[in-house]
Amino acid sequence: MKVTTIEVGRVPESLQRDYVPYRDMFQTMFSSTGLAFEHEAVDVLGGQALPDPEGLEAIAITGSSAGVYEDHAWLDPLRDFIRKAYEARTPMLGICFGHQVMADALGGEVRKSEKGWGLGRHQYRVTARPQFMAGAPETLSIVCSHQDQVIVAPSEAEVVLASEFTPNAGLFYRTGQALSFQPHPEFDDSYGAALVELRRGRASDEVIAKAMASFASTSDSARLRDYIAQFMHEAGARR
Repeated sequence: MKVTTIEVGRVPESLQRDYVPYRDMFQTMFSSTGLAFEHEAVDVLGGQALPDPEGLEAIAITGSSAGVYEDHAWLDPLRDFIRKAYEARTPMLGICFGHQVMADALGGEVRKSEKGWGLGRHQYRVTARPQFMAGAPETLSIVCSHQDQVIVAPSEAEVVLASEFTPNAGLFYRTGQALSFQPHPEFDDSYGAALVELRRGRASDEVIAKAMASFASTSDSARLRDYIAQFMHEAGARR
């Protein structure tokens, strides 16, 4: 299966010497699962045109510093791309901004949350178990970095991960071909901690301290990566 990564974000400039681009983080995420994937990327911010989603095997949409409510020339074409991919039943994954823009394009509501910054490793309740998550534990602890949230999930979506801070943290769509998560299974702890440090002065000292302390807890990113890879292969087989 070939995954086409729609790259709509950049690693912050101050971190680019130490960390690879998001497309490479996604490739590492998939390769770490042991299932077979090929990869290509579309650099949306660099001006690359979005392909016809009907002709793709699978799609993954990255995180971004952008908000779905902002005025960017590439946002409406991306929404159209998502709707066409959904109609074509092309397997589709969204992470963080990808999660938000999928929800926005498919009828949900996204905005900057009054709860402020979600940083560090958060614990999420598993609220539903599709086949690819059949063996999931009660909770999953994954790195996050966001202010925006899916406030109202699309009617087409079932919530599979939730927390008090992020009630719509994981969405699985009724076609069985689309899945998205607010947290970042593609981030390693080093990068997650570097992002927390970048928020000093923007998030409160209490939020920063709690976020940094959270990295002492056990990560479930490997589990979530496996669920995502299994979803992609199951969705590809159904198409």
